[in-house]
Amino acid sequence: MAVPASELLEKIRQQFDSAPYPCIPVEDSAKDNSGVLHLHSLVTPYYLRNQKFIDTKDKLILDAGCGTGYKSLTLAFANPGAKVIGVDLSEPSIQLAEKRLQYHSVENFEFHTLLLEDLPKLGLEFDYINCDDVLYLLPDAVAGLQAMKSVLKPDGIIRVNLHSQLQREWYYRAQNLCKFMGLMDGNPEATEIATLREIMKALKNDVRLKVKTWNPINEEDDGSILANHLLVGDKGSTIPEFFSLLRNAGLEFVSMVNWQRWDVMDLFKDPDDLPAFLALSFPELSQEEQLHLFEQLHPIHRLIDLWCGHPQQQQLTPISEWADQDWENVSIHLHPVLKTPDFREDLIESVSQMRPLVISKHLSLIDQVVSIDSSMALSLVPLLEQPQSMISLVERWKQVRPIDPVTMKAVPNEQAFYLVKLMILRLEGLGYVMVERN
Repeated sequence: MAVPASELLEKIRQQFDSAPYPCIPVEDSAKDNSGVLHLHSLVTPYYLRNQKFIDTKDKLILDAGCGTGYKSLTLAFANPGAKVIGVDLSEPSIQLAEKRLQYHSVENFEFHTLLLEDLPKLGLEFDYINCDDVLYLLPDAVAGLQAMKSVLKPDGIIRVNLHSQLQREWYYRAQNLCKFMGLMDGNPEATEIATLREIMKALKNDVRLKVKTWNPINEEDDGSILANHLLVGDKGSTIPEFFSLLRNAGLEFVSMVNWQRWDVMDLFKDPDDLPAFLALSFPELSQEEQLHLFEQLHPIHRLIDLWCGHPQQQQLTPISEWADQDWENVSIHLHPVLKTPDFREDLIESVSQMRPLVISKHLSLIDQVVSIDSSMALSLVPLLEQPQSMISLVERWKQVRPIDPVTMKAVPNEQAFYLVKLMILRLEGLGYVMVERN
């Protein structure tokens, strides 16, 4: 028999009242983690959707289901000048969130004990809504999405995610086992956790459920068990199910949050030499279908994590398809999370010492090293201060490389333009820079 929505919400509230989540020390933060800041910066999805840079000053950001406020703090660091408002159904969690932001001297924030469906009671509209590790717990995911949509500005963006049914298959088996044994009849607490530990310890190490869901962390960390084996209300989804929820809520898909790690072509040894069936099929696949193919072939992501917003009519041309004349009137921005003293020092040293700049050392968004030749890295130096036109970057590069080392003749403008454009295209595709038409 299905549990009534009100009863399920109360069980979820009790679980997080007794074990506020995430259980991260108040003094910890992601202030120096550029990858996490990149993910939580409004600049990132706003550019992906609009091919425009946005200043986060005076923007209003909602952390929907903020828990103990770790992500609220991250949002504050990632969006300088913005105001962060957090809501959660758990009062003890809200109290910890307030202590966390006060500890880190964040001033522009508010927290409210509130259900997602009651968001309109705030009387506010938000530029960005972060709803992380929440939606899969709701009795009605569409209602949750619609509540967030109702307080989203026309050009606002929502980051929201669901648990992957395919990646977490064995955890759902573990949850079914716990339900079968009555460990989730009420609010799972110390007794239920101890019982599960005792059972897992008694099992042989090659029992599949133990192999797939149990690790040394579980022996010490109650929070890990509560967030996986005993997570009340947890549900898994697939890409088609998630996209259906978006359509039913009247929202439009923008991008996967970690879009670089969802490219189905990266799963093949040689993307230029695919089996005939796939080579013919790929051009006909929609974005949704490509993502679904990825999750079936390689379900590595715990979360189906995406950005969405109000439906828009604009159809943007990828910059890789722009004509050269399009490039002649653009502003190129360095992503704000790279504007750090460490990156500045490394960039300048790479240029002066004529060594490659390993940019992925400062912002790692894919599982490979990303480096730039020192002569090309020179073009990035002015971006530390302000956006630059393509023409100014090309001219700067030519000042250092006026002569072709092979022909010993002056480098043609067309060649210099092409080389700088290749670098910018590569960095833009990886999320390091943004190219905005003026």
